Amino acid sequence: MRFQPTEEQSDFARTLRSLLGAADVPATVRAWADGDHAPGLALWSRLADTGLFALAAPEEHDGLGPLPVELALAFVELGRAGVPGPVVEHAAAVVLLAALGDGAVAKRFLPGLLAGGALATLTLPDGSPYALDADAATYRLTVSAAGELRLAPGGGQPLASLDPARRLSTPQPGGELLAAGPAVTAAAGTALRWARLLTAAQCLGVGEALLSRTVEYAKQRTQFGTPIGTFQAVKHRLADTLLALEFARPLLWAAALSLEPGEVAAAKLTAGEAAYGAALTALQLHGAVGYTQELDLSLWLRKSRPLRDAWGTPSACRAEVLQPRVR
Repeated sequence: MRFQPTEEQSDFARTLRSLLGAADVPATVRAWADGDHAPGLALWSRLADTGLFALAAPEEHDGLGPLPVELALAFVELGRAGVPGPVVEHAAAVVLLAALGDGAVAKRFLPGLLAGGALATLTLPDGSPYALDADAATYRLTVSAAGELRLAPGGGQPLASLDPARRLSTPQPGGELLAAGPAVTAAAGTALRWARLLTAAQCLGVGEALLSRTVEYAKQRTQFGTPIGTFQAVKHRLADTLLALEFARPLLWAAALSLEPGEVAAAKLTAGEAAYGAALTALQLHGAVGYTQELDLSLWLRKSRPLRDAWGTPSACRAEVLQPRVR
């Protein structure tokens, strides 16, 4: 099996990296954390113009996919840039609505979601009980354990998060019933796998960003007149961090190719732990300056643990990997 992206896939990733590099993403993240969604929504629109969200929908719904490998590549770039907002939840909502088999519901929501004119957040029975960025979302979709898909009313009281740009709230009860039954349950299971896959991709990008910034800092910071990057202990720590990220990469591509629950869980577990390890390395080697909110590094440091636990904690992913499969 070949895990190397094609030239076309790599070109798309480079296009996104260029777009995000030209945007002031750190300023956008800080504005989002303060409740100013305008810069984030403008960036969201530019991302949608690349066809990003259309990759999650089939052609019958005017999408370009579903193309999980391309979308995973894209979400690595989103993680590397630190893009705020419910990007995973939005893409998973597209998957859910497209898989539902209800043409009226899909026609009502998908055009705006694919074009970037509307933003969705989503909660699922086996995902987090909290809605992400409900205050910024056009649509707050929720699936209950009973298999009911509802359009929830406005977000509740915001909850504290390690990452100020991840604005969590408890979904409000009631709302419009859109669909119910086994089709909703099946579509929710599909959306959960995609959400877990894309969060793994985000984790990989966050880990790469943390490692890159830490390597650059290790070249500049000196002790006893010598860059700390020349110290053997520092080299080993950076090498271990790189090895963990590179070990996660082929697992991510394998999961994107198969979308098999165990492989997706393995990718999420490995990428999440690698990103969190990269954060610990970055914090240790930066020292006290790593704690300062003014340093852009803090924007990625604060993402690593919440993303590691989002859409499948390490323990939940381990249980999924060990779950016996009927062949």
